[in-house]
Amino acid sequence: MSVPILLVTGFLGSGKTTFINGLLHIEHGKRIAAIVNDFGAINIDEALLESATDEVIGLKNGCICCSLQGDLLRTLKQVLVGAAPDLIVIEASGVSDPQGIIDAVMDPVLWPALLLDSVICVVDVPDMILTAERAADPLWLAQVMAADIIQFSKVDGLASSDLSKVTMRLRAMGKSGFVGLDADNGSLSALLGFGRAEPRGAGRATVQSAERFATLEWRSDAPIPMAAFQNAIASISPKVLRAKGLVSFVEKPSTQLVFQLVGQRATLAPHTEDGVGCALVFIGEKNQFDPETTRAVLDAMVL
Repeated sequence: MSVPILLVTGFLGSGKTTFINGLLHIEHGKRIAAIVNDFGAINIDEALLESATDEVIGLKNGCICCSLQGDLLRTLKQVLVGAAPDLIVIEASGVSDPQGIIDAVMDPVLWPALLLDSVICVVDVPDMILTAERAADPLWLAQVMAADIIQFSKVDGLASSDLSKVTMRLRAMGKSGFVGLDADNGSLSALLGFGRAEPRGAGRATVQSAERFATLEWRSDAPIPMAAFQNAIASISPKVLRAKGLVSFVEKPSTQLVFQLVGQRATLAPHTEDGVGCALVFIGEKNQFDPETTRAVLDAMVL
């Protein structure tokens, strides 16, 4: 019997990891393997998900859809060895076109053992409302158009009229499946059942984004002053699309916090495990984001 795959896609910072964390905590009684991928060598999503399941496998240093297709296939083979899971969840990088992953899981060697059941695109509703050019972005469009289901995120506090406008725009693009809000995934059964025997989007050229984005991975073994961190992020954020990671401050050095930055929206939240030091990833458009200038700003925080 084929193991179903649920592929989660969405633009940078849309809320994919929050969605998958919610999915892993639904009382469904299923054994789920989660395959996660970040754009860069520091796989923050793996760290954020690993407390939810023992079956998290991190793929590093690129996008699953392009340079890591070989690693993805090897990982899927590894997952299928022995007692196969009831479901495989693959989180695509926010800078990737999911068509590359769709093509990879249709590999003739693996296809008899796998079924691409559902493709879910997590849509950041405030971003769609506030960023007029988002709906014309080729990468964002590829992610949305590949989806069977649209998952809205960051809707808390939004007017119902704003959500209705976004829903109408997506319906006009041919989207009709909408499930849950933020991390409220509803029942797992509502997310599955879209499996098809034939490859999806066969022949469609994959949107290439490798030359579009620049990334910076930054680490510090020591905690940093909170005020210095706040000042550095205020300086960096106008030129960054997405940043995330783990950070600890000299004010409470043994406690790590989860840092998230999407556009100008920044948050700090408790991490489930204690730790010391910082591991941060920054992503931006190459024509706006200079990794080395950003590194200098971050290095200046260290006492």
